[in-house]
Amino acid sequence: MRRVSSKLSAPTSHLQEIKRDSFAVCTEIVLEYRPGFPWSVELTAWSYQPHAILDYSQEIGSLSKATNENCGSRQIYAFGFTSFLNDTATEMAYWILPAFIASIGAGPAKLGVIEGVAESVASFAKLFSGYLSDRVSRRKPIVVGGYFVANAVKPLLALVSSWSQILGIRFADRFSKGIRGTARDVMVADSVDKGSIGSAYGLIQAMDSAGAIAGPLLALALIGHFGMRGVFAWAAVPGALCVLVTWVGIREVRKSSSQFPVLSSQSSTQVSALSSQTPVTADRSPLIALRLPFDFYYVLAVVALFSLGNSSDMFLVLRAGNIGIPASQAPLLGLVFNVMFTLASWPAGKFSDRFSRSAIAAAGYGVFAIVYLMFALAPSSFAIWLSMGFYGLFYALTNPVLKALVVESVATDVRGRALGIYSFVTSITILLASVITGALWKVYGAAFPFYFSAGIAAVSAVGLLGHRAPRSRVTA
Repeated sequence: MRRVSSKLSAPTSHLQEIKRDSFAVCTEIVLEYRPGFPWSVELTAWSYQPHAILDYSQEIGSLSKATNENCGSRQIYAFGFTSFLNDTATEMAYWILPAFIASIGAGPAKLGVIEGVAESVASFAKLFSGYLSDRVSRRKPIVVGGYFVANAVKPLLALVSSWSQILGIRFADRFSKGIRGTARDVMVADSVDKGSIGSAYGLIQAMDSAGAIAGPLLALALIGHFGMRGVFAWAAVPGALCVLVTWVGIREVRKSSSQFPVLSSQSSTQVSALSSQTPVTADRSPLIALRLPFDFYYVLAVVALFSLGNSSDMFLVLRAGNIGIPASQAPLLGLVFNVMFTLASWPAGKFSDRFSRSAIAAAGYGVFAIVYLMFALAPSSFAIWLSMGFYGLFYALTNPVLKALVVESVATDVRGRALGIYSFVTSITILLASVITGALWKVYGAAFPFYFSAGIAAVSAVGLLGHRAPRSRVTA
């Protein structure tokens, strides 16, 4: 622990006994640093001096900023490693689950019920988690609890004997994912400054998709020796490590207190303006708290439109089978996709911190339109393999970047609600997209739904280009 004593001025709006248009001088300030937390400030021995100046705010603000950046970087790496381990455990089980369900006598219809219920539950859980994340002062227990439940129930697949038991396990798994997901994303955004949000989300997404590569490869290596039930049991190893890293490696992010002025490196003009402002209180009416800016709703509307054409990726695998790529090579298609997704996610997030996030996400929609057009035309098997790699670029340009765009478009105290609404709307519209694609496929043939999705993606790209990002972003 480091303790530093110095002098500091502060607005007297926090001292009831002093006139509001003057400043008080604190004759002693104690900075207390604990790893993983911002500098905490203890102000003592106030004395009255009209119109004093915050002499040391720049020095202390710079010291606090450097410390928080170091802590934030460690926090993001911990979140990234957690995502890698969790997705490794998830993908070990996910890719063999359809075959396992068939082996216990349940067919595709039961698989559809299981996955439909699981994804719907996850969507509503994300919405609830967003509201909860803005209300509670400590989000880490939500994140740790979510990872614990998900990784505790997955190995139980090794013991099931009926599809209803699988439904219960998938229900718990996806519900816990929805609950922890928004809380985690808010913690990530609060751990870094605005100029690094895209990079943070990009790194975590890259680690997540790296787990999507490691999981199936581990399952492939284990299934010959231990069978499908053995793979489910072995998924407990990366799952337990995930929970351990979350518990030990991730630190709670403190919310800013309104009791004392925030120390920063702002100019003296901005600091002086504080004397003419009334204190901001944390108690606001629920109606005001639920109001989100137009920028957020604009992005949400464009993303919802796009998602109506973004059906399940299983349709891509089905289309690949139509043109001669055997089902046995479907995991290799997923591998090609995930390699590109992993390699491009972090750079895409970094670029979005320096250039327009809207333009980068619009480029991702453009990539999607090209990929789906190629699947509609299906000129050759080679074109499909190439398009599948290109498809990973679409995910890298949109997943972390759009999340950063949503966070950037709202105030810090409503980030949870914004991310929860965003996740809920995209999940519901993607479910609708799968229904639409299936119907179009049945009525008009295999190619038409891909033309339809490519057209919607092109229109959505133009819509994102019409969005202007906030000017307040801090660039690195």
